[in-house]
Amino acid sequence: MRAAVVRAFLIGTAIVFLVLNTQGCRRSHLESQGQKIIVGVGIAPLAYFTRRVGDGFVDVELLIPPAANPHTYQPEPRQVRKLSKASVLILNGIGVEFWAVKAVQTADNPKLLVVDTSKGLQILDSGRNNETGNPHIWLDPINAAHQVKVIASALARVDPRHSVVYRKNEKRLLDELSALDSYIRARLSRLKSRTYVSVHPAWSYFARRYGLVEVGVIEKSPGREPSPAEIRDIINSMRSRKVRVIFAEPQFSMKAAQAIAEETGAKILTLDPLGQPPDYDYFSTMRANVAAIVRALQ
Repeated sequence: MRAAVVRAFLIGTAIVFLVLNTQGCRRSHLESQGQKIIVGVGIAPLAYFTRRVGDGFVDVELLIPPAANPHTYQPEPRQVRKLSKASVLILNGIGVEFWAVKAVQTADNPKLLVVDTSKGLQILDSGRNNETGNPHIWLDPINAAHQVKVIASALARVDPRHSVVYRKNEKRLLDELSALDSYIRARLSRLKSRTYVSVHPAWSYFARRYGLVEVGVIEKSPGREPSPAEIRDIINSMRSRKVRVIFAEPQFSMKAAQAIAEETGAKILTLDPLGQPPDYDYFSTMRANVAAIVRALQ
């Protein structure tokens, strides 16, 4: 635990230093009429929010493709090179963009504003000794609203000419996220079961917000298959708690989940926390995930 805290402190300090070191020399390079802000974004949900807030005034470079595993993917050199011309780098934080400090250093862009959208949120433990916390904050719409506010503030800061537009779009998104929160509460209000096991702890924030119970996690560290003893523990927990659903994700292996499902008779439910290109929409993706959860647990 101490190592995790130290690691989180060092990463956060490095990013803050990189940001503060550029404040004195940052000058807007958007003075020419019609020039868009280039914004690097770590994950698809935040890219979606940035495009919605930016409303045509931003050129978004998504650094982690939706189909990739964000815990292991590293941006390509061409993407890092694009950061050399970017105004903002928007991060989810909490270790998802483990490559961020090195990428910022490689880009060598004194104008780049680095934004961690997780700052100010209550972060859940990841259950892993070497991690800084559970990073899947965007799957709770209330947390997502916080991220939208951070994004809008960052865009308004580097492009004050269009700050009124950014704030207007921020308000629209916040209203939609509030409506999504109400929709989810209504859909989940009459579930017969609220327990599940997950392949990966992506839905922990969602579960905390809406009263679901995560009984166990199959793949506690990305890419590490569970041991036979861990599988036995999960099977025993599922039987004692009468868990009949396993939440899986397209970005992770299904091998262990399939073995556990065969042993317990549980259903595997594939939920997508990141969505799929080319027309990813946060709200449609979340509603589709909620509909699948309701069908599995009702």
